[in-house]
This record gives sequence, structure tokens and C-alpha cells, in this order.
Amino acid sequence: MDIGQHNREAWNAQVAEGDRWTVPVDAETIARARRGDWSVILTPVKAVPRDWFGEIAGRDILGLASGGGQQMPVLAAAGARVTSFDASDAQLAQDRFVADRDGLAIATVQGFMHDLSAFADDSFDLIFHPCSNCFAPEILPVWRECARVLRPGGALLAGFNNPVNFIFDWKALDAGRLEVRHALPYSHFDLPEDERTELFTHYPMMEFSHTLEDQIGGQLAAGLHLTAMFEDDWGRPDPIAAVYKPFIATRAILPA
Repeated sequence: MDIGQHNREAWNAQVAEGDRWTVPVDAETIARARRGDWSVILTPVKAVPRDWFGEIAGRDILGLASGGGQQMPVLAAAGARVTSFDASDAQLAQDRFVADRDGLAIATVQGFMHDLSAFADDSFDLIFHPCSNCFAPEILPVWRECARVLRPGGALLAGFNNPVNFIFDWKALDAGRLEVRHALPYSHFDLPEDERTELFTHYPMMEFSHTLEDQIGGQLAAGLHLTAMFEDDWGRPDPIAAVYKPFIATRAILPA
């Protein structure tokens, strides 16, 4: 299986189905952002603290696997020079839709998060990378590429799954129960083929867990310095969130 192509096509299909993460923001959200009233999310609910960004007007921001017409248009309306980079053509089209509707300048580039060769070293002041690296088999190359394209003093804002999320049986979760089934690290390849096919009828993306050693230690190994973090949940009743918060967000800087 070509994992990148599979997930690209799966997210294209999610756009057609109106998945939550593919619905563009409305014009009023963009108007408020132009007035300085804006917020964006790396994880499902909690707004990223504004001091994680610093002053963004005139800064170069890369939205890494962040298509969908949501975060990148808001940051563009707030004054940033924005490039949206995503595997899904349809997700990038949502960013262009908002840009055309509201008169925003957003560059869109199709590609996979582990390969940012479309960009030169030191291209961006900030990278905004919401929960998406669960769709990549390896994340250490992602962090290395982020460090390469960041300018000294730049920041990487990243959201990701707590790896413990992946130990549970997916059918039990759908029924509202926590049943430990999988060892970590986990991927959907660990499921029997017939069960994996069944899962894809409900949730078509191929996912991979990643250790905290790779999620956090990988950023450090790439030369980034962590400065802040928070945890988040789905903002609704959920069997995992009843026990712990299933999402993590980090802010890291590339030392000047």
C-alpha cells in the first residue's frame, strides 16, 4: 500500500463528505481576524495561546498538513504571509476557496509532511502543525524538515495524539468502552486485513501511533527547544477523555 496516496485520497473523500476538519471558516470569522480578534486550534477544542505566536503580521507561516480552509485563512487575515502545505488536493482547495471568497493571499503546495524539499532552508518564521502526524509512518523526518525550514528564532507549534490513545480496541471505543488491545507503537497494519477493511468503511485514513520519545524527543533531537505545552480533549463525552486528555500540543523554538 502506498500510505501517502491512500491518506491523500481518504482526505479528499472526507472533504466531499463534509468532515469536521474540512469545513471552511465563514466570512465573519475572517472579518474578525482582520480586526485582530482571532484564535486557531492545534487540537480539537482548546485555542492556542496567543503568546505562542508573538506578532504574526508580516511573518512567514507554514501550515504543515493544515489544509481545510480553517486555520491558514485566519492567520492570513490576521496579517501573516501564509503557505498551506498538505497532502490532500481537496483540503488545499478549501484554503483557496476562502482566499478567493475573502480576498486573502494564501500560497498552496501539495506534498507530504516528511518532505519539505519544495522550500529552502530558513524559509519560515513559524510552522503551524495541527494533529496530523498520526497519518505519517515516521515522524523524525518531519521534525528534521521543520527545523531545516525554520529561521533561527522561529517556532514550531504542533498538536498530536497521546500515544496511549492507540492501545484501545476501536470497536469497543465505538461502543463507549475502553478495552486495552494493542501494544505500542501501533498502526492499522496491526489489524487483520478483514478488520482493517471494516474500519476503513467508518474511518478511511491509515493511522500510526508514535512514541512520546519520537514526538517530543524527536523535536529536541532536531535541535528544537520546547518552551510550552498543553493537553486537550474532544470537548464532548468520550471514554478516553473520561480517563485522561488524549491530545497534546507543544511549542518549540529553533535557537537563534
